Formats: sequence, C-alpha cells, structure tokens
Amino acid sequence: MTEPFRYTTFPQEIIFGAGALAKISEIIAQQNFSRLMLITTHSQRANGNVARMETLLGEKLVAVFDSTQPHVPQANVDETTRIAREKNIDALVAFGGGSAIGVAKATANSLSSLISLLPSILAIPTTYAGSEMTPVFGVTRERDGVTKKETTNNARIVPRIVLYDPLLTLDLPRELTASTGINAFAHCVEAVYSITKNPVSTLLALDASRLTFHALPRCYENGNDVEARTDMLQAAYLAGAALANVAMGLHHGVCHVLGGTANVPHGVANAIVLPHAIRFNADVCASELVLIAEAMGIARQNEEAMALDAASRVEDWVTRMNLPMRLRDAGVNENDLPQLAQLAFQNKTVQNNPKKIARIETLEHFLRVMF
Repeated sequence: MTEPFRYTTFPQEIIFGAGALAKISEIIAQQNFSRLMLITTHSQRANGNVARMETLLGEKLVAVFDSTQPHVPQANVDETTRIAREKNIDALVAFGGGSAIGVAKATANSLSSLISLLPSILAIPTTYAGSEMTPVFGVTRERDGVTKKETTNNARIVPRIVLYDPLLTLDLPRELTASTGINAFAHCVEAVYSITKNPVSTLLALDASRLTFHALPRCYENGNDVEARTDMLQAAYLAGAALANVAMGLHHGVCHVLGGTANVPHGVANAIVLPHAIRFNADVCASELVLIAEAMGIARQNEEAMALDAASRVEDWVTRMNLPMRLRDAGVNENDLPQLAQLAFQNKTVQNNPKKIARIETLEHFLRVMF
C-alpha cells in the first residue's frame, strides 16, 4: 500500500537537447525579458562562453558578474544583489555549475526582502550538480568566528527556465565530470531513502541512477562522447528533480559542513562521504537501498548485503576516476574533526537523516572513519 505523501511541482520550463543554447535569444524574447545579468565564473570567460553569451544576448545583457566563487560566499551575493538593484535587472542568467546557479538563487532570495517583483532565473548548467532543479541554496558566511555554509529553502527562487545543452559539457574537466557526476548520484541515494520520500521522486531517482551508472564512466573516459554526455546531463536533471521534493540527510549535511567550513569542493566531498553514508544507513534503509543497488546492476541477495555492495561500487567509481577517497586527501586537518562534527550535529539536514543521530560522538566517529 502506498504511504501518504506530499509532492510540490514548480513552475519551470525545461529545454533539453544538443545545441539548445542557440535558442536562448528566442526564449528571452518569448519571456519579454529586457534587462539581463549574466552570473558565471572566470572559467566560462576563459573558454569563450561569456563572449558567446554576450553575442547571443546582445543589448539586453546589461551586467556580467563572472567572479562566482565556490560555496557561494556572502560577498558574491552582496555584490550581485547590488548590481541587480542598480541595473533594474528583470532576469538572472546563471551559466555554469552549482556555484553560479547558487549565487543566482541566493541573489533572488536576497532581493525578495527589497523588491516586490523578483527577477526570473534562467539557468544553463554546465556540470551535473543539479542545483537548477531545487528550491534549496547555501551561502557561506562567518558566524562567531566560524565559517559556515547555511542553507535556505525558498520555492520562489527555483529557476523559471532551465536550458540543458550537452554540448556545453564537452569541455568539462575529468575531475569535475567525475565529482559532479557522483554528486548527482548522491541526490538519487538520498531521495530514495529520505524521511519524506515519495513515489515520484523515487522513480526519478532510480531512472537517474541507471543512467549515471552507465554514462558517468563513459563521460570520464571520453569527454567528447556526446551520447554519454547527453545521458549524464539527463541523469543530473532527473536527480535534481528527485531531490527537490524530499528532505536531505546525513550525506548532504556533512558535505555542506565540509564545504563551508573546511573548503572541500562539493563534488569531492560527495565522492568521499557517499559510500560511508550508504554504509551508515544500510541497516535502517536496506529495502530502499536495494533499489539503488539494482539500478547499479548488483545481483539479488540479502538486502543489507546489497546496500553494502552499492557502497563498495561507489568506492570503485571514486578509485577509477582518481578522486580523493579520504578527508586528509582533500585538505581537511585532523584537529578540526571535533569542530566539524559539532557543526554537523547542529545541521538540520543531518538531523533529518533516516537513521537518527543522537550524539556528536557518532558524527566524530563517522568523520574519523573517512579521514
């Protein structure tokens, strides 16, 4: 029998396909946007994409912010908010990975207390982070001498239009391909065993899991494989949509702490934490993790054993794709583990984990196993 559930749909238009970026001028005209700000990164300027966007958007592009930093620092949001107000922006074009899209979402949220009509967000993802599909964003701030990433949920800042063009991912470096691909897979895992799981998110997550399992290694081995890149970008879209309607748990909460406080890149944090989070939850969430294991091609056996096999298979991915497997390899200092555990214990996402965590010591042990 299906358990009661709640599912929210967001007013989004998804445009997906190789070469879809060429349609952006048409999309802008259809939406009657007239004053655009491009939010992106230095790397997108270096590879020529900013110049390309300037040509495509023409005179409607009135501001460019290309200094987006990882983990969405408050200073970035303050600057983009100031520009948006000064230039009377009616649409934010977020071009890049999760940080660029996160800055756009945080900017819209910041403006919500200043103006009545928020600018729309048009997101153009170039990684597999999935931020474009969710109402959640994190901003890194200093509080009481401690740098922390604080998350906010606001349905008003979900990007109105998302344009997926697999051709924009062909030059994604191998490490970012691997780490943001693991990030997408982590969305699937947490959606399937979330305390607010629902049948829609589960279906999306399992389809995304199957696509990721087959496409991610191919993308890593051959970045110019357009078919694999297309499948992986579709997986990222489905995974993000799956995560948009559920509560995250231990995995993402710890990743946010590692990113905001220890400056571990989000994708790298995902690669390190995910197999350990699966193992931690395996006894409580075995029946849900079986579904993920099956999507990975793991043969039927004892449910908990299948869950543990899924964790091992993720570690195999991490090894084959040359990502860090230990916190020490990502620059985390062992002396900081107690503080990181305390911050994780205070994190509301960690407290939403399906296997309840009642003691800080549990989290410190969790971190030390990964160190």
